[in-house]
Amino acid sequence: MFELAIAGAWIEFALRWLHVITAIAWIGSSFYFIALDLGLRKAPDMAKGVHGEEWQVHGGGFYHIQKYLVAPERLPQHLTWFKWEAYATWLSGFALMVLIYYIGAEFYLIDREVADLPVWAAVAISAGSLVFGWLAYDLICKSRLGDSTTGLMLVLYVLLVAMAWGYAQVFSGRAALLHLGAFTATIMAANVLMIIIPNQRIVVADLRAGREPDAKYGRIAKQRSLHNNYLTLPVIFLMLSHHYPLSFATDWNWLIAALVFLMGVTIRHFFNTMHAGGGKPWWTWGLTAAVFALIVWLSALPQAPRDDLASLSPAEARFAAAPGFEEVHWVMLGRCTMCHADDPPWPGLHWAPKGVRLETEADVARHAREIYLQSGRSHAMPPGNLSWISDEERALIREWYRAATRS
Repeated sequence: MFELAIAGAWIEFALRWLHVITAIAWIGSSFYFIALDLGLRKAPDMAKGVHGEEWQVHGGGFYHIQKYLVAPERLPQHLTWFKWEAYATWLSGFALMVLIYYIGAEFYLIDREVADLPVWAAVAISAGSLVFGWLAYDLICKSRLGDSTTGLMLVLYVLLVAMAWGYAQVFSGRAALLHLGAFTATIMAANVLMIIIPNQRIVVADLRAGREPDAKYGRIAKQRSLHNNYLTLPVIFLMLSHHYPLSFATDWNWLIAALVFLMGVTIRHFFNTMHAGGGKPWWTWGLTAAVFALIVWLSALPQAPRDDLASLSPAEARFAAAPGFEEVHWVMLGRCTMCHADDPPWPGLHWAPKGVRLETEADVARHAREIYLQSGRSHAMPPGNLSWISDEERALIREWYRAATRS
């Protein structure tokens, strides 16, 4: 049974690697085409139907790019589609969510001091919220608000803030921010799958049939593409947040998430304005720094202590009841709490690394898998074995974990 933890860790690593690779491809192409679109210039000798052109230099060569606002008169023989990057990013991300937050729901998704949910209900809320997000967003875009870019973005922001608050009321802090990222990424991927690519297929079909394509399909696709452009940076922050407890392990995590979306807008506004030839609005960086300072202040507000064994989930309670638990707790106190504590005595540390505290029995039970993988199955912790944890103590950790997972 204990080997399952190792296999799971490597599967998680592989999926995370795939997710990062595909996300780089998707985000890179998204940023490139928005910059390209904004940088198009008029030229006196442009062909009929060409909206703008741009010359670029890269890799030792020059590129001459032209954009047709609707479509060229004839369909070119070679046409490159940009879609699999978005699909693969979402699919790998959802697979990670299933592996970590659905299979490990009692450890990572559910916080019984927030909402005492059964696993099935927590998973249903998670999956259902992603479907709801796309349906609500799509309906808003297709309403009268769809004609107003600013109004549409404001309503979308209100929806995101409401979801941030809602997630924080039902899930653990870590899961709340991750789910807000998944909620937003689902909208972005569905934009590609349900709107952008289908609209492009309609235009291609019209060209093949000899019909003149309707310009509205391009306008709609461009609008959704612009939304994706502004949502990208907040999604990256939210996906990275589970590595940084100062962002999620706070009563104000939902507000921090809401402010992150504002930073995403100010940063993208700078680059989009610059690419469009509108200068460099440096004030956006000042505003971004001010919002970030507010986030830092919110993260430093004191939190209520949570170290009661009674608050453990059934899965966590198995580790507290397993043979060897008390001995492992003493090992943690002697070898780990110089760093992993509310107020770490180790010089230069002002909070527990990764937010992992190992002072109380409840702390040790909650972090059983991490203790096993980092200190039992490997020598990753303590770093450089600074606290001189012995082989016998590592063996004790392994025996305790195996006893708990066999029960």
